[in-house]
Parts: sequence; C-alpha cells; structure tokens
Amino acid sequence: MPLSPRMPELSALELLLSVARLGSLGRAAREHGISQPAAGSRIRYLERLVGLSLIERSPLGSQLTPEGAVVADWARDVIRAAAALDTGVTALRAERNSRLRIAASMTIAEYLVPSWLVELRSRQPHVAVSLQVANSAMVAQLVLDGEVDVGFIEGPRLPEGLTSRTVGVDELLVVVQPGHPWAKRRRPLPAEQLVSTSLVHREPGSGTRYTLEAVLAEYGSLAPPLFELSSTASIKSAVEAGAGPAVLSSLAVAEDLEAHRLVGIPVEGVDLRRTLRLVWPTGRQLTGAVRDVIAVACAVELAPSGQSSGPHPQTTPQPVEPTP
Repeated sequence: MPLSPRMPELSALELLLSVARLGSLGRAAREHGISQPAAGSRIRYLERLVGLSLIERSPLGSQLTPEGAVVADWARDVIRAAAALDTGVTALRAERNSRLRIAASMTIAEYLVPSWLVELRSRQPHVAVSLQVANSAMVAQLVLDGEVDVGFIEGPRLPEGLTSRTVGVDELLVVVQPGHPWAKRRRPLPAEQLVSTSLVHREPGSGTRYTLEAVLAEYGSLAPPLFELSSTASIKSAVEAGAGPAVLSSLAVAEDLEAHRLVGIPVEGVDLRRTLRLVWPTGRQLTGAVRDVIAVACAVELAPSGQSSGPHPQTTPQPVEPTP
C-alpha cells in the first residue's frame, strides 16, 4: 500500500525530535547544521503537511504540543527503523564491495588478469578476489547466471543480456613449428588455404575458435580439426611436436616466437584482430571494486604485437562508452 503524500520527510522528524530533547528551536537548528529561520520554516512545513500544531514557541524556548508529543513518539519508531535500514544496507554494501568474483577466458586469464589483479590489490587491499577460468561462452553464461560479478571474453559477438566495455584488441596468429613447410613461405598464406587445412583447434565455445570461424566464414567452413584441445599450452605443445598448424593469440605465443620454437605465418587479406571485452549484466549498477577493475583493465594498452605495454601515463583512463 503506497504511503500517504502527507508522510513527513525523515529530516523533518529528526528536527522535531531534537526540539523535544533540547527544548529550543535554535539549539536544534545548530545541532542539524542549519540556521534557526531554516529550522522554523521546516517545522512550519511539517505542521502544514500533517495538519497539526506541533510546537509551542515562547521567550523561554520551544516545547511540543500534546499532538506534537504523540507525533514525536511515533517519529522515534520511524527514525529507529530508518537507522536500522541504513545500517543493514551499509553492511550489505560493505560485504559486497569486500569481494569480487571474476570469470575470464583462458587467454585473458593467463596473460592479462594477473597484472590487473596486482594493480587492483594496490587500490583495494581489503577486497578478496576469486577467479574462474573458462572459455568465452561459459564466462558469458556465468555472468548472466549471477555466478560472478564481471567477466572477460574474446571475440566479435556480445551475448544478449550483457553490457560490455572494450579493454583491448588482440591479434590471432597462425603458428607452425620451424620444420613445417609453411615456415619457409615468402608470401602470406591465402585465406582459402587456411580454411581448407586441418588445424589444431580449441574446443567449440572458445573465443579464439569463434573469432576464426567468423573471420573466415566468407571463404567457407573450416576443415575438420586435427585435434580439439582445451588449453593454449596443450595446443602449443602439439604444434611444436609437429601435429600441424594452429591459430592462437599473439599474447600466448610471443615468447615462443622470440625463442624460435614457433613461426608466425601471415594470412593474406584477413584481419585476425579481435576485441577483448569486460562484460556485466545489462542494467546493473557498477560500484566499488567492480568499478576499480574496469579502471585497471582499461588503463592497460595492448601493443600491436599483443604484449601489454603497461598503464598509460595518465592516472585516469580515458572513458570508453559501454556497449549494450
């Protein structure tokens, strides 16, 4: 049942109780940090609102009328209930802000999240962070189901019901072992040849595989996989052992390319860059540690090679509009 429009504001009831306790409108005004005329105006508005005379004024001070005393008794219960509500909400907010549940795709979790968490720790030392690692499809579902507060995913598609903010751009690379015939190519690999070649793949639902399928869709369906492996490390090991080519994040293979364990193969006419996104449920207000993790992630720039170049010189990242 809706409250009556004659329901007084809590601040007016608090002022009335102060007048009753102190016996003076002036002293009550000082206690509330307002002028005496402002206090008098607030009491007169309260009296008009309830349709009753609540205070008797005299040169000796102010005291409550009989009706005012009854209203004050009721007001004490209201103020106590409001204080209990405020205390409870504050406790809930503090508990929520003291923990942060994150889910991240495997690439982001392994190569970006650790440095972000170190920076977050410096900003929010009392926040306990938990991290779940899964492929992008599973991360999105965890966020939608409320199992985590925010998620990090890869790829061009944003699942319905989520809002996102771009935190970086990563590039996928075709990699082979140094002894593979493609390692000796002097020209970029035609996209048609990549599509028709069986690769060592991540499992369906991974951001890497979804991006590859979307980018190469105009050239046809991908050839059946040589293997489907659930981790980047296992795919790299398979490629190094000579199983065949794979497509992996530049973040994941940077050290392997530098050490000549793998060779990167450019692909002709294909843009293999993908967006890295932070996602949260549409309509949810971001507060506390969640806002800080967004600030930390958006403050780190990915260099063209996919390596993190560290925080920008400015302490506050440039705002990025969320994508509904």
